[in-house]
Amino acid sequence: MRILVAEDDVSQAESIKTWLEMDGYSVDWVERGDHAILAIEQHVYDCILLDRGLPKHTGDQILEKIQQLKISTPVIFITARDSIQDRVSGLDLGADDYLVKPFSLEELSARIRSHLRQRQTVQSQQLCFADLCLDPQAKTVTQAGSMVNLTAKEFQILHKLMQRPEHVMTREQLEESLYAWGDEIESNAIEVFIYQIRKKIGIKMIKTIRGLGYRMNAEAKE
Repeated sequence: MRILVAEDDVSQAESIKTWLEMDGYSVDWVERGDHAILAIEQHVYDCILLDRGLPKHTGDQILEKIQQLKISTPVIFITARDSIQDRVSGLDLGADDYLVKPFSLEELSARIRSHLRQRQTVQSQQLCFADLCLDPQAKTVTQAGSMVNLTAKEFQILHKLMQRPEHVMTREQLEESLYAWGDEIESNAIEVFIYQIRKKIGIKMIKTIRGLGYRMNAEAKE
């Protein structure tokens, strides 16, 4: 899962980024509000951590932009503004949560998990294709009733493909769902993951569209 941290305090941002990466998240970090808006427009995030006092665009302005774009990603304000009025105004603006600095990283992790659970409950309907069934909430895949053991990244790729099985997903789109900025990505990483998934669910389940990318193979349903 991928998280955006918009925080201009370098020391705090680095602590948050390191902590969340230890939790298993991919983390992008920006120091300016205009960069946060650009990131949100270009990438899909599972959670956004937003300082209200960012330069170039405030956290409040960024939240308004998120709403204009009709993005449903959970937004948690992380801010030094600690009055009751500040908290109320932040939540009334549409933030999903409000954490006052200094806060514990353990609590931050717990709140992120809570919002991700709520989101997954809404999106928890199983995805099925041919004899494959993927449960986004339980993080399980079964094929003809038998469990398929996938790694976390293999699961994310298959989930992405099964969400829109008739659409071709490019290598770049699949990389986008797995990696944060600055992560080292082997040039053939997606090809390797697809190869491993095919070994586990069958070669015919995922079709390569030469020069474009991958999609679920409609012929496998026949």
